Amino acid sequence: MMKLPNTNLAEQLGTRKLGARLWRLPPFSANTWHRHVEQDELYFVLEGTGRIRIGGDTLTIPRYGAVLVRPSHLRQVFNDTAEEVLWLICGAPRDEEAADRGDIYPEDPRQLPPELHGRRWPPD
Repeated sequence: MMKLPNTNLAEQLGTRKLGARLWRLPPFSANTWHRHVEQDELYFVLEGTGRIRIGGDTLTIPRYGAVLVRPSHLRQVFNDTAEEVLWLICGAPRDEEAADRGDIYPEDPRQLPPELHGRRWPPD
């Protein structure tokens, strides 16, 4: 939806119980503003300095740092710097196939965080 380079590791590994992706965030980009119904998600920064908003809070995550986000909390990884950021995001249980889209995206999923005000993402 947000046109970010990513790799579906769970699919490559053949697991249906765990969601796992690598997300490469280019400069001044953002992933979707979303939540999960039952899934806990671990966000781990492999390269760069990560930024994530969870509800009304914005966190800065250093390289090799992590944050766990519980279900029902709206969340969005974003990059408000000129350097790329690489995230490993894992979630379990992998419940999204049965979830209602309105439960995952109760607000506009393409909205950008305040830190990217005046920027456009995704690219046309």
